[in-house]
Amino acid sequence: MSVADANEAHEAWKPKANPWLIAVAVTIATFMEVLDTTIVNVALPHIAGSLSSSADEATWALTSYLVANGIVLTISGWLGDLLGRKRYFVICIAMFTVCSFLCGAATSLSQLILFRLLQGFFGGGMQPNQQSIILDTFPMAKRGAAFGVAAMATIVAPVLGPTLGGYITDTFDWRWIFFLNVPIGIVAVLLVSALVEDPPWIKARKNRGLDFIGLGLITLGLGCLEVFLDRGVDDDWFKSSFIQLMAVLAVVGIVGSIIWLSVAKKPIVHLDVFKDRNYAVGCIMIAATGGLLYASVVMIPQMVQQHLGYNATWSGLILSPGGIFMIVLIPIVGRVMKKVAARYLVGVGFLIMGFAFLYSSRLAQTIDFETLVGMRLFQTSALAFLFVPISTVAYMTLPRERNGDGVALFSMFRNVFGSVGISLSTASVTESAQAHQNFLSQYASPFHQPFNALVSTYQNALVAAGQTAQAAHDMALGRVMQVIRTQAAILSYSDTFFYCALAAFAIAPLTLLMTSKKSVGGPGAAH
Repeated sequence: MSVADANEAHEAWKPKANPWLIAVAVTIATFMEVLDTTIVNVALPHIAGSLSSSADEATWALTSYLVANGIVLTISGWLGDLLGRKRYFVICIAMFTVCSFLCGAATSLSQLILFRLLQGFFGGGMQPNQQSIILDTFPMAKRGAAFGVAAMATIVAPVLGPTLGGYITDTFDWRWIFFLNVPIGIVAVLLVSALVEDPPWIKARKNRGLDFIGLGLITLGLGCLEVFLDRGVDDDWFKSSFIQLMAVLAVVGIVGSIIWLSVAKKPIVHLDVFKDRNYAVGCIMIAATGGLLYASVVMIPQMVQQHLGYNATWSGLILSPGGIFMIVLIPIVGRVMKKVAARYLVGVGFLIMGFAFLYSSRLAQTIDFETLVGMRLFQTSALAFLFVPISTVAYMTLPRERNGDGVALFSMFRNVFGSVGISLSTASVTESAQAHQNFLSQYASPFHQPFNALVSTYQNALVAAGQTAQAAHDMALGRVMQVIRTQAAILSYSDTFFYCALAAFAIAPLTLLMTSKKSVGGPGAAH
């Protein structure tokens, strides 16, 4: 078949089912998987207590998932070629559902970590397959609206995860976080099996064979990087020999895989997708979006639970209105994209995010629930301007035969830099809190009158409540020191939000590197 005939066949093909039903079907599955990246976080203390383990040991339930997920994201295009895209997608959903049930039924932490590892392995193929199916199902003119549906999974799910996880954990039991996936997974398998089909160019795609060296280097690099990022804060970063080893292996694996994949005749992942400028800049944009999204999703619940006395449910409720607001705003942005170039919307999105983080940096110990919700609404309004336009532009000029590798690497950038965002924000909060506490502690002196006045106020209240003078004085000193620690922590979150604002402002000018010009000619050119 000639190039012209092949292009005509590509243009003429249409799925038998309604494209929007297909988009909803694949998004249901992906929503379930993305939700699991954040829904477990708030349940870790309950998991640790139930399985007789420490809180530090329980975090491996998160690390194991992220390690397997990050590796498979990168090679999902190859696995789709090997097994057939639809077949691979159905296998991922079915096995993710089975592993979810096994996670809920786990009787020991070692079992839970093993099942979470398998859950991450099968879950890693779902996001790239979702985007790849949407790319092939919809023509260019409708991709923006279709990616709006996809955004419900990629952006809204991480936001709703802590809320849903907190409610389930506080009301029922942590195991239901996993059992909840079972009916959703069954429905998703049935819908995808009935509606999704592989287009002709996917069926005709040849298997690349098994690139053992590329697979080994990717597994080493991304696996060790995820462990380094997830465990670095708890193990005090480079003061730990284990973290040092993970950092060295991550660099060796990532650098080695880039070199190998650039010269291999049949690489497991084609890096030539980065020759497309729109795609390369889009990956930078989505990496920044993922990092800032996950950092902000983690920081707010962490702050209010540890320092403001919120439980898991109420800390999650701070995030929920923002998720609902995004659902309303994304279709509106999709309509605006028809009249305004996507790159300008992305630039506006990062500017809005920068100002939102500046506003969020004005934290105080007396901040109320409504103000926190308002801060989160401001942040999430920016996300509606980012994901759909970035996704649309990134694939606009990418050759169709590279869609599989393109969506795999695109998803990998978002998730890996999401982990980077979490690690950097957590490290920033820890370091900044220590600095602020050292600064404030110099005023905790009997030679500083405001300190004496505050101690006296607490002491008088305790004496009035029936405490002896000496006991009241000791307790008052303890309370004042707790106030100092809390103030230092709140200031550290303000600092970190300010750093996030600087990052958002810095990335905004890069949107000018994007172009709205579509590729012309060539086999498999995007249409």
